[in-house]
Formats: sequence, C-alpha cells, structure tokens
Amino acid sequence: MTTPSSGPSSFTACIIIIGNEILSGRTQDTNVAWLAKELNELGIRVEEVRVIPDVEQTIIDTVNTCRKQFTYIFTTGGIGPTHDDITSACIAKAFGAALKQHQEAAAILERHYGPTNLNSARMKMAEIPVGGTLIANPVSAAPGFQIENVYVMAGVPEIMRAMFDSCKHTLKGGDKTLSRTVSAFVTEGMFAQKLTAIAQRHPDVDIGSYPFQRSAGLGTSLVARATDEAALEAAYREVKAMLMAYTPEVIEDDLAA
Repeated sequence: MTTPSSGPSSFTACIIIIGNEILSGRTQDTNVAWLAKELNELGIRVEEVRVIPDVEQTIIDTVNTCRKQFTYIFTTGGIGPTHDDITSACIAKAFGAALKQHQEAAAILERHYGPTNLNSARMKMAEIPVGGTLIANPVSAAPGFQIENVYVMAGVPEIMRAMFDSCKHTLKGGDKTLSRTVSAFVTEGMFAQKLTAIAQRHPDVDIGSYPFQRSAGLGTSLVARATDEAALEAAYREVKAMLMAYTPEVIEDDLAA
C-alpha cells in the first residue's frame, strides 16, 4: 500500500474500469467523471484511469501494479452473479488471499432476496477475499468490499455511487484542487507561445487548453488548477488578460461542454 507523504498532492488515486462491455463500446462509462469529482472534493487526485477486460491475469497484474503506485485504487465492474463476474476472485489472487463466503454478506443477501429467490448465483456475490471489509450497497444489497487500499465496487453507476457514499468517510485526503475557467472564440495557435510562457511563470498551477467548436465558431477553454488559491488566481488573471488581448468577449466559464 502506498504511504502518503506530506504535501497537497500526496493523496492519489487510480480508477480501474473492468468490463468487456466498456471496451467493445456497448456500454459507455460514466463512473470516471463522477468519481474524479467526488475524490477531488476529498483532496484525492485521480492520476490514472485504466480500462481492462474481464481477463483474470490482466486484472491481477493491473491491480498489483497500481496498488503499489497510488494511495487508493477504485475498481468498478465484475462483482455480479454471472460467470464473467470474476473481479472478486481476481482481487483475492492479487492479494494471495482465499476467496470465501462472507457471513455478513451472506446474511445481507438472505434478508434481501428471501429463501425463495436466493440461489447459488446470487450467493456468489457474498464471496469476499479473506481480510476484506464490506462496502454497503443500499441500492441492490450485494456489497462491494475494501482490502487494504483497494476499493471494489459495482459497475452500474447508481450502485457504484451509493457504494462510494457508503465508504468515502474512510478516505483520507489532502488539499482540494481548485479550478478557474475562461473561454473565448480564439484558437490555440494564436496564443500558444504566450500560454507556454504563463505556464512557466506559474509552475505550481496546472493550465490546460481545450479547443471546442460551436455554432459561433472555433474557440478555446483555458482551465487553471491548483491547490493554492492565491497561486491559482495569479495564473488565472494572466490567462484571462492574454485572451482579452485578442477579444473583449471572454466568458468565465467552460464553453467546451
């Protein structure tokens, strides 16, 4: 497990999306954007996202690599009742732990489904790696789980969000990343060199340039991000002034959406 060091950027996360349906294009992922925003509110910076198939060795290798590099790992997908839901078993193998029926998880499923509707496929969702602790699922009962710095959650957005809300109080973060956005109908090629100079003058501020096209024409949204509010505002003022040198019609918002 990664040990956080001092400083605002010490708390990092990697999101691992598991599922052939995402890679095939059949299902569009919406979990990353939501999770990244929620984690930022807690002072945890998402530094990497990986999308991987329902392949045992790929899951094991990815989890083992990432859990050593980031403070937290969040996986989504593959913990349901069907044959291709192999995430729990793979996480167990990644940690060298046995996969066993968790008594509390089994009791939760028994209460939820009742004796008539509880079958072996559904009971599969009570199998948790030894050493794991449950993540409550107030939507559909079947829990996720946490083992060390790895949080294993469902892929269905509504369920994943409920699971995250159930466990986010256990997360420790640093300073929240703040942002300011300014947009204008000015293309990147016009100001690229000036923007580079601004970025060099403000090394503690992440400045991103995002071109867009709307009915009114081509333009760019410039987003400044930092944990220090004073540093952020200083960089933002320069970025805004740079755009206003080309057009007075700047908008303090993101037109790219």
